[in-house]
Amino acid sequence: MISSLNSPATDALELDADDAKPSRSQIKREHLALQSLAEQLLALPRRLLEELSFSELTRVAINETARIKDQRALRRHYKRIANCLARENTEPLQALLAQREAQARAATARQHEVERWRERLIEEGDEALAELISAYPEVDRQQLRSLVRAAQRDAERGRPEAPRRLFRQLRTLLDAHQQ
Repeated sequence: MISSLNSPATDALELDADDAKPSRSQIKREHLALQSLAEQLLALPRRLLEELSFSELTRVAINETARIKDQRALRRHYKRIANCLARENTEPLQALLAQREAQARAATARQHEVERWRERLIEEGDEALAELISAYPEVDRQQLRSLVRAAQRDAERGRPEAPRRLFRQLRTLLDAHQQ
């Protein structure tokens, strides 16, 4: 009778049951991911938090965060919110965070493009200006040319005013062209 309990078939069932539940390491990784999600959630503006649908328990935990000042208590509170999020559907939150991250990356890329154009215009002058005009034909050529000349003079003197004006003009041009 005892030998039937230790049969290979019983051992296989036990192994299958063990495979079904996640390992302790996996559970820890998932919980840390939820804590990170909780921190990102609490960094969102209040108006975006109100658009997300969470249970009353989660909403209360989120609202309590504002009064917590101690860092250790805040860490514990992140864990509490992570536990609440474990019972919630976090897909809308993750989609919102991904969208905001994509917007931030796009804004950074746009900023870098404006900086590259400004540097090229100051360093290369007319060659870069001709390329910019061919790429963006709607630009006011005379105004841009005068801004480039002033930015070149101010860059030589170490003054930031004209390069900043050129940057603002380029940003306006690229933003208008992108829309």
